[in-house]
Amino acid sequence: MIPYAPLTKSQSEYIRRSQGSWLNVAEGGKRAGKNIINLIAWAASLETHPEKIHLAAGVSLSAARMNILDSNGFGLKYLFAGRYREGKYEGREAAFIRTPAGEKVILISGGKKVDDAARIKGHSYGSAYITEVNEVNEVFFREVVDRTLASRRRQLFFDLNPKNPTHWFYRDFLDYQDEQKKLGKNPGYNYGHFTILGNLSIPEERLRTVLAQYNRESLWFQTDILGRRLAASGRIYGDYERSRIAVDAAGIARQRFTELTVGIDVGGTDATCAVVTGFTPGWREVWHIASLYHKQGISEKMTEARYASLIADWIAPYKRRYPRLVNCYVDSAAKLFRAALREELAKRRIGMRVIPSDKGDGILQRIELTCMLLMQGRLRAAADMAQWHEAMEAAVWDEGEYEKGGWARLDNGSYPVDALDAAEYSVYPMKRFLEAQGSQRPERSEATTP
Repeated sequence: MIPYAPLTKSQSEYIRRSQGSWLNVAEGGKRAGKNIINLIAWAASLETHPEKIHLAAGVSLSAARMNILDSNGFGLKYLFAGRYREGKYEGREAAFIRTPAGEKVILISGGKKVDDAARIKGHSYGSAYITEVNEVNEVFFREVVDRTLASRRRQLFFDLNPKNPTHWFYRDFLDYQDEQKKLGKNPGYNYGHFTILGNLSIPEERLRTVLAQYNRESLWFQTDILGRRLAASGRIYGDYERSRIAVDAAGIARQRFTELTVGIDVGGTDATCAVVTGFTPGWREVWHIASLYHKQGISEKMTEARYASLIADWIAPYKRRYPRLVNCYVDSAAKLFRAALREELAKRRIGMRVIPSDKGDGILQRIELTCMLLMQGRLRAAADMAQWHEAMEAAVWDEGEYEKGGWARLDNGSYPVDALDAAEYSVYPMKRFLEAQGSQRPERSEATTP
């Protein structure tokens, strides 16, 4: 039998209030259980709702299916097990649920694009659930709200992670609801704020490990963990201090590494950068021990073959010094370069594997790993890696992308971001080993700070 975690008092109260509320908004940090709380509330409403047709929506059709119908075993198909089936309703994807109040038809829709609004016309909805509501298109959102106006028991359910306070969802919709509630004029508005601290399905030991990976003063912690609405401004790597991170050649020479990698970011007209990274015994520390930074001129015409030769020349002495240097992680988009580098290394009899960098988790996960290592005092870098140190000092969030609903590192040529990419490619494949050491404090290294 699966052991289910109990609901907290605030979670239970939100669900209870939802049954008599027209607007139900679950906002807060990541892994807070917002989606599951809202699903329980919506399922309870569907059991007795007088209307037949309802809507489940997300950024995409697949997101709606994953977050609302499935939801890791807590979606509608499980909450209504034995009374649930999927099929088509007037040519559209739908879920059908048997309830004491009759069969309910849940139409499923994506809402990222403007023209998604046209696909939900033709019906009035008794209720609607939009997951990650501030990620959908504003026109689509307005259409959903309007399509529930004729319902005999109008109910809207939204979940969201917080965004910039100027985001359209707050500015044009939720801020007004908050103001009316403060004036006592919006009794049907049910708001709940939730964080990972109230998610009782996460063991306390695991929670401590996760929280140890964040700088508690950082914007990231304030938004993703505490679930606060903040503008994305300021430095990304607030824990970076050159005097604490930089090490000289003598300190590197004394250090023992049990694993080494190379990360390469290949530029066209932008810079091409390579970083050699060593990992100390037990994956306790990460040392960027050397880098190559080359920005070609307009007349240089650096082909893949020429770049491969340049980098092979640079790698060769490190391979002789560090036989454990066996994996080279290259920008996954640089297919021709990878082929050229494999050929060049083989020609020189340098035994290394050339592997596409793993970008599946996105840049945010790479940044998160670097922030964890910095906060825990587990990251070192050669003092002469000038571009990397400059980029660590200068890197900031892209406010424009954040306002659109995503996290991104500003990449406008104002600092050598390529150096960060290459370093991240060399480290990220070891993420699971490094995180396993996340709750332990590293021993002091023997590095000499210049």
